[in-house]
Amino acid sequence: MTRPGAGRRHLADDLGHHLTLDGPPRRIVSLVPSLSEALAVTVPDRLVAVTDWCTHPPGLDLPRVRGTKNPDRSAVEALRPDLVVANQEENRRIDVDRLRAAGVPVWVTVIESLDDALRSLRRLFVDVLAVGEPGWLRTAADEWSRPAPQPASRVVVPIWRDPWMVVGSRTFAGDVLVRLGLVNAFRTSPERYPRVNLAELRSADPGLVLLPDEPYPFTDDDGPEAFPGIRTVLVSGRQLTWYGPSLASARAELLDQLR
Repeated sequence: MTRPGAGRRHLADDLGHHLTLDGPPRRIVSLVPSLSEALAVTVPDRLVAVTDWCTHPPGLDLPRVRGTKNPDRSAVEALRPDLVVANQEENRRIDVDRLRAAGVPVWVTVIESLDDALRSLRRLFVDVLAVGEPGWLRTAADEWSRPAPQPASRVVVPIWRDPWMVVGSRTFAGDVLVRLGLVNAFRTSPERYPRVNLAELRSADPGLVLLPDEPYPFTDDDGPEAFPGIRTVLVSGRQLTWYGPSLASARAELLDQLR
């Protein structure tokens, strides 16, 4: 009997790059923390290496191939993966191109909204890996289909300081803000993560400042002091910016922190 998904298949990733797979990939290297968690939770036996930044699930014990922006391509190639998963924002095109030139199949995801994330993850697990839609993904889709709370609060979300950088337009995190009933003060910026000075941040007239713990590790002693008189809330960067299994609980957890 032929396994579901077995046999040669011709697929196109989120950027439209065509690749041919002889069957569902069994040796996968992930260059994206969110995707590493999704794969480790759903198909743990297929994941053979991840980046240094892949911190979830806790205790993930796999070979590391350096970072998202500087993967050790020789180490990746030596693992003989039948698929590498990457992301347009997280990873560099030059690394993807060089891996492909070395004969390594690479699947690139493009995620700039919650709907992008749900669609892209569904394609990865159903079309590429042939394992069906994970339960956590169905739960996430149901959770984030709920109407946004009202009334909306105006918010800024720094992701770095010195220099200050914030969530701008066309970002996954920006869409999460909308679904939480928030109005991003920099939603019309031409840049996805604009650099701004502190005066610009304050003059954006936010009623709320969200300070995630990644990529910059904002803490009680590092961040809130820059916004006197404005409500600041420290939030999990994973809940705000990751698009793996954390999506199933992120909405409820973030809303609880915003109360």
